[in-house]
Amino acid sequence: MTTRRTILNLIGGVAAAALTAGAAMAQDVTLRMHQFLPPQANVPKLVLDVWADAVEKDSGGKIKIERYPSMQLGGKPPELMDQAIDGVADIVWTVVGYTPGRYPSTEVFELPFMVEDARAASYAYWKMFDANMKDTEFKNVHILGTWVHGPGMFHTNKPVAKPSDLEGMKIRGGSRLVNELLTLTGATPVGMPVPAVPEGLSKGVIDGTTIPWEVTAALKVPELVDNHTEFEGPALYNLTFVLAMNKPRYDSLPDDLKAAIDKNSGLDFSVFAGGTQADSDGPAREAAVARGNNIITVSEADAQEWKTVVQPIYDTWIADMAKRGLDGQAMIDEARALMEEYKKNNM
Repeated sequence: MTTRRTILNLIGGVAAAALTAGAAMAQDVTLRMHQFLPPQANVPKLVLDVWADAVEKDSGGKIKIERYPSMQLGGKPPELMDQAIDGVADIVWTVVGYTPGRYPSTEVFELPFMVEDARAASYAYWKMFDANMKDTEFKNVHILGTWVHGPGMFHTNKPVAKPSDLEGMKIRGGSRLVNELLTLTGATPVGMPVPAVPEGLSKGVIDGTTIPWEVTAALKVPELVDNHTEFEGPALYNLTFVLAMNKPRYDSLPDDLKAAIDKNSGLDFSVFAGGTQADSDGPAREAAVARGNNIITVSEADAQEWKTVVQPIYDTWIADMAKRGLDGQAMIDEARALMEEYKKNNM
């Protein structure tokens, strides 16, 4: 009898241990987040880590997010979206323009002189994504956030104040529309991901680059060029970003863990991310000023010459959207109305 009871107790103990282990396995989830910038850059430090830490906390420690900067999981920045779709990474942060033409609706926020406020544009971007892009262009991935950076500008090895100053220069462009802009000014656009910019500048492969102020410090751009051209009023250009998650991975999570992710994603997170990125422009600009670099500020009046030169981009973009079955002018009008809505509600 004693032996039988002992055996039953052992069996019960093993079964309980197995159930406990199974419960732990069902609850504890590790997600790999992959992106292209070094960990000390502003977006990883001030946006992605903040988001990941909040998800971990709100999951009660059941979610662990491993952070892989600088493409540590392999591949190149333009492959990040496919890594999220294919499950190579669970979560990626990427520039939408790294896959030109694949997510055309997002380009409405990349049109020249379209965006003046990154928070307003990020608000409009999420609203338009949620209403029109989620189940079409982005149907193969679960999007956690959509945002734009602060004003895009030039960083060059010679002063640039008017469009003709760019003629003959090799300038790195960050998206299809930025490359069109460069071509219209007489510059030669050079496609390369952001991490390649320092080497491109130091080796003379490019004469300058288009990026916002905030990322210049991480790339040491003010040490590689002496001239910076910014614009008053609406930005010369902006780029769009997404924080994207593998859809089957998200769908497989229990409801409580989905809730922890959902709580920290969506509209408010998108506005936070865009605003945080734009707020980081100031300190980076001050660093360039401290170095004694030449900063050219194009007034809104003088920007009219630039607007005239790049106006054809609007015409060709609307025509391109029509070929895709999309109403480009309606998207422009909606984006502007939503940005104005945000500004009115947050004055």
